[in-house]
Parts: sequence; C-alpha cells; structure tokens
Amino acid sequence: MTTPGRSRTGPLSGVRVVELAGIGPGPFAAMLLADLGADVVRVDRPGGPGLGIDPAFDLTNRNKRSVLVDLKADGGPDTVLDLVARADVLIEGYRPGVAERLGVGPDACLARNPRLVYGRMTGWGQDGPLAPTAGHDIGYIAITGTLGMIGPDPEGPPSIPANLVGDYAGGSLYLVIGVLAALQHARAHGEGQVVDAAIVDGTAHLATMIHGMLAAGGWQDRRGVNLLDGGCPFYGTYATSDGGHMAVGALEQQFYDEFVRLLGIEDLAPARHDLARWGELRAAVADRFRTRTRDEWTAVFEGTDACVAPVLSLREAPAHPHLAARGTFVEHAGLVQPAPAPRFSATPGTVRTGPALPGADTDEVARDWAVPALHPDARHPDAQHPDDAKEQQA
Repeated sequence: MTTPGRSRTGPLSGVRVVELAGIGPGPFAAMLLADLGADVVRVDRPGGPGLGIDPAFDLTNRNKRSVLVDLKADGGPDTVLDLVARADVLIEGYRPGVAERLGVGPDACLARNPRLVYGRMTGWGQDGPLAPTAGHDIGYIAITGTLGMIGPDPEGPPSIPANLVGDYAGGSLYLVIGVLAALQHARAHGEGQVVDAAIVDGTAHLATMIHGMLAAGGWQDRRGVNLLDGGCPFYGTYATSDGGHMAVGALEQQFYDEFVRLLGIEDLAPARHDLARWGELRAAVADRFRTRTRDEWTAVFEGTDACVAPVLSLREAPAHPHLAARGTFVEHAGLVQPAPAPRFSATPGTVRTGPALPGADTDEVARDWAVPALHPDARHPDAQHPDDAKEQQA
C-alpha cells in the first residue's frame, strides 16, 4: 500500500502503520518504524495521553502524522477500523482487554484486514497473574532478575538504568522485531497475526548470555562482583580530578597492556590475573585517574586501543568528534536529536518531520488513506471541524 503525498525514504517506504496513542515503548517502536520510512498515522485521543510533555518536543512522534479520534464516542471505533482496513500494521499499548472493550481488538481488526500485523506492547504480557495490573519499567525488570544484577556494590541497592533496559530495549525493540517478522510472514502467506511483546519477556531474553555464564559457573548471582558489572577493575568507571569520569573497558590482554602503560601503572599489570589483588589494582587505577581532568585523560587515550572513553552528558554527546563525523545526532527544526538507526546503503532513513501535533494531519491522512470518516463532521454532522476551532481561536 503506497501512500501518495509527501515523499518518503527508508526500507519501509510504502508500509502503513496505525498507532493507537500511548506513552513510552509503543510510541518509540512506532517512531522507529517511521524513521525507517513507514507511513505512521498516530491516532491521538482528545485531551492527549497524559504524559505531560509538550507535543512539540515529543521526539518519539517525529516522522509521523496525527489524527484525533475519540474511541469512546459513536463512530470512533469504526473510523479506526477504516484505517486498519488500509494498514499493514497496528500498534497499541493498552492493558489486556482494553482494546477489545473499545472495539478495536485483534478480532475486530483482523476481521476487517486478515493480513494485518497487530502489535501489542505491554509490561506483563497478555496473560499471566500480573497481566491485568498496573506497572512500570522498574517493576518489569525487577522480577526478571535484570535490575538485580545492575550496580557496582554487592551490598548496596541496584542501580536504576533509567527506563532504557525495560521500556525500550526489552519492549520497543522486541515489538519492532516481532512486527517486522510478522509482516514478512503476512506478505509471504497472506496471513496476519497478533504480536504479544511483553517487556518481561524481552528483558529476560536480553540476559541470555548472562544466564549461560551463570550456568557455566562464570557469573555469580550477585551484582558488582563479575567481569561486566563493575566487579572488574579494568571494566568500570573512574572519577577524574575535575569531577568528570572515564569509562574503562580494557578486557582483552593486548588492550589491557596498552591501558596500564598509558595510565602509568605498568608495575601493577600482573594483578590482572590475581583476583586477590583486584582491590589493590582498582585503588591504583582510581588514584591515577584522580590526578588529571577528564579532558586531559581523554587526550592521553585518544586514538589508542586502550578502550577508554570519557563519560559525556546528554548535552555533550552530540559534539563528540566521532559522533559528529558520523552524524549520529541531527538537528531538525531547532531540536537536536539522535539520528535514525541503523543505517542502510540503498534506502537510508531520515528525520523528515518534527513531532506530530495531535490532530494536525487529519485532512492529509483522510485524503491519502481515503478515510473521510476522520473528519468529525463526517461522523457527526453538527460537530465542529478542527480547522474551524483554529480560526475561532485566531
């Protein structure tokens, strides 16, 4: 299904996606599909999703178009089903059973479009004892064991990794993988299906390698004492004299040799192989890093294979020479933001538009998708058209 109108780029050009507005991992998954060229129409609800962010700055809604539909109003579900009939993918992030009660659940949607990929994004999943309960990222990663393994102190509390591990890595990315796999099946066999992307499933799956190491005896089931969780003195972060930090990942022997040489502690190099001396080695590394600023140590290790990097803030990162050279961050309409990823040689993704404002694209989508019912006056003859309201406000 190819959408006329604005030009599109990316390997998913021609793929149509309906996103039922929500917060967190669902919008991010839809943004990723949009970054890759899909025509994503976000169905916003009157009053917004309640996130509290100005829609003009909500970067997870870039490259999308928005229409307003009240699913609790007469004709609302039918309008969404009209969109579904013309779509390849639908994404929703309601609690289990909510979409069904609103009239836009999998059965209703697949009845209108048997080839549809119906993507469901939840924390607990569509079934199980916790499925109907509320939750957030921190709780989802807590019960999978993932949160419990993060942090440098085995006696202290776990470190909270923002909501990157659960919502976005274990949630959004698994939803996108599932949707694309199901889309391939639909195109090959003409059969749509439901993709149940639960954050608990994805987060547990992310730790597959760690579970293998645990089974083999190469990982202790407590944080801060293992090779990759801060327990190793040559894989961690260290403070500098100016309050900055350096990240060290000198795991392999040749990289470690370069690290201790440039740090100036070659005499302690053999401590790498003696666990009883790791405390001594850690103290020596920490003492050395505290003798210079972050920028000074960055200059020392720049261009080497010591696997050392400065810890930058979110605002500092776009100016890093490597990221700047690659265009890892882009500026669009005055907003600096991460560029689409990954990259494609023939069909690159781009930031084409800024955050979609709720309802701003109703006319365009109604025309391009041939869904006249998107107009409020088409559903309710006496209702006010959004453009009329704008003129009155002016």
